Amino acid sequence: MKKRIISLVLCQLVFAFFTFASEKGNDSKYFSKPYIKSVMEKAAYWQLAHPKHELYDWTNGAFYAGVSAAYETTHSKKILDAMIRMGEANQWKPGPRLHHADDYAICQTYVDVYRIKKDEKMITPFKKATDEFMATPYPSEMKMRPITWWWCDALFMAPPALVKLGVTLNEPRYLELSDKLFKETYDLLYDKDEHLFARDKSYQTNWEKPILEANGKKIFWSRGNGWVMGGLVRILSELPKDYQGRAFYVQIFKEMAEKIVSLQQPDGLWRASLLDPDSYPGGEASGSGFYCYALAWGVNNGLLSKSAFLPAVKKAWVGLNGLVHTDGMVGWCQPIGADPKKNFNADSWEVYGAGAFLLAGSEIIKMRD
Repeated sequence: MKKRIISLVLCQLVFAFFTFASEKGNDSKYFSKPYIKSVMEKAAYWQLAHPKHELYDWTNGAFYAGVSAAYETTHSKKILDAMIRMGEANQWKPGPRLHHADDYAICQTYVDVYRIKKDEKMITPFKKATDEFMATPYPSEMKMRPITWWWCDALFMAPPALVKLGVTLNEPRYLELSDKLFKETYDLLYDKDEHLFARDKSYQTNWEKPILEANGKKIFWSRGNGWVMGGLVRILSELPKDYQGRAFYVQIFKEMAEKIVSLQQPDGLWRASLLDPDSYPGGEASGSGFYCYALAWGVNNGLLSKSAFLPAVKKAWVGLNGLVHTDGMVGWCQPIGADPKKNFNADSWEVYGAGAFLLAGSEIIKMRD
């Protein structure tokens, strides 16, 4: 009997070892460069074949930011051609709302294409709109919207586009405009205790009727904070190392990264609500994609400790790949909305979910480990 027990235990240990080795082997495929390029192309092509929303819309601004990153990674002519077709269809214009950050997100891609093709028509409408923006006072609205960019997602939309334009044209005034409006949003919405951004004033506990989660904690939208971290990466990627205001963005990025890693779930992903994950099913694709992108970029560029953050990045990338369908559709993406929702599942997709996945892949492929 004793021998049988010892034999059984040994068998279980051997089985566990090979299971572990097999799982590690399966995970390793996600980090090979051929695989990363392949899955990025598959996700990009599927989403390009399933268009949604106006091409100038913020949703497509996030998607085409990912498409541009996919082009830089794969050098696919098909992807570059898709970016040019999008710009031509939009006549290289921002959206119609002069002060609304969302309507400038697509301009990030215009600048990227301009840098490749050097065709002035690709940035002239953006520059014209920005000059008009600067010359036209923002019409202050109700107390819920006391500043130009009163919601945190705006920090992904317009600031990177303005910074890209300013760096490309060597026009400091565009960087200064971005700094000013970014800091207004930071002062309004950044929680210095939690190191996270409220979606807008209505979610802050110092507001008249704060909205709280079922567990009594503050609401911090995963996707909204993902937008912010993605925006910080795209700003920091552009700003010169000696730029006077750079340290401000670096500090926020590091603070948020520390907090975000502490909220990662066992499957490597993040839930729709960061502080009440138990109330929300499934790893949310767009927020998780932006976090993977931002954390990987931070490691790649020396802002985040490799030993502390690389394990979280790896878990996130493996988790994200579990959301990609065989045809390239990125599932488990939360629909458009102002707050965390439970109305999505494995078959839920949005263009910005694919965009976040492509951005993540563009940094994962650069990692040395």
